[in-house]
Amino acid sequence: MTAQSDPPQADRDLKARHRAMWALGDYPAVAAEVIPGLGEILVEACGVGPGHRVLDVAAGSGNAAIPAALAGADVVAGDLTPELLEAGRAVAERRGAVLEWRQADAEALPYADGEFDTVMSCVGVMFAPHHQAAANELVRVCRPGGVIGLINWTPEGFVGQMFAAMRPYAPPPPPGAQPPPLWGSEDHVRALLGDAVTDVVARRRTVTIDRFAHPAAFLDYFKANYGPTVAAYRGVAGDPGRAAALDRALTELARAHMREGATMEWEYLLLTARRRG
Repeated sequence: MTAQSDPPQADRDLKARHRAMWALGDYPAVAAEVIPGLGEILVEACGVGPGHRVLDVAAGSGNAAIPAALAGADVVAGDLTPELLEAGRAVAERRGAVLEWRQADAEALPYADGEFDTVMSCVGVMFAPHHQAAANELVRVCRPGGVIGLINWTPEGFVGQMFAAMRPYAPPPPPGAQPPPLWGSEDHVRALLGDAVTDVVARRRTVTIDRFAHPAAFLDYFKANYGPTVAAYRGVAGDPGRAAALDRALTELARAHMREGATMEWEYLLLTARRRG
């Protein structure tokens, strides 16, 4: 496999919309306040350590990249959205982590074949619209025998259901774009990676969310901070009835998943594999 050529204008426009969406709200706050431990789980599962050359794809503000750097690895954090990279630089400086930050499209990574010992993504690459193109790039830049590690929200879990609840209120996806939570299906990811990998280990796990005292608190927080949710509400801003319906859908979803003590369990798929030599 080789690096992809420049995408057509329609794809460039789509990526520009994605960049703008993830710059909405405050995703670095979501990563730090709601799911702070997921990156460390992925770094441990990948066996990252001193001397390893690591790429974090769709790294956001570095939820996995920073722990990898603190584990002693030589890390590159790539993301489509410059605002997230800037936030990540500030977090890394506060935590004493040294790593490289670079704007990069997960579907056309600006790296050489086999450049990295570990290629990972923590609820990031799943949002690349063309799944096979992104999977091909994960494999291409990983050295033979190297590790590919992914954490992605499952379709059946809370976040997958949240995207399903928002779908009727969002613009229809462009032709060829696939739903992000499909990356949380083991069968889907196995098919994407195909015979380019071996030693696939996939586990469904949950992360405990205790950030929200009640369903309305979840709604208010995600409406203010989570880019896809902010974008969905902007799309119905001129229709109070649809906005109220979206309020109800997300509040009821949170209520259905909230347990005694105001905690939720959000399911994800943790998958590791080795690039075939």
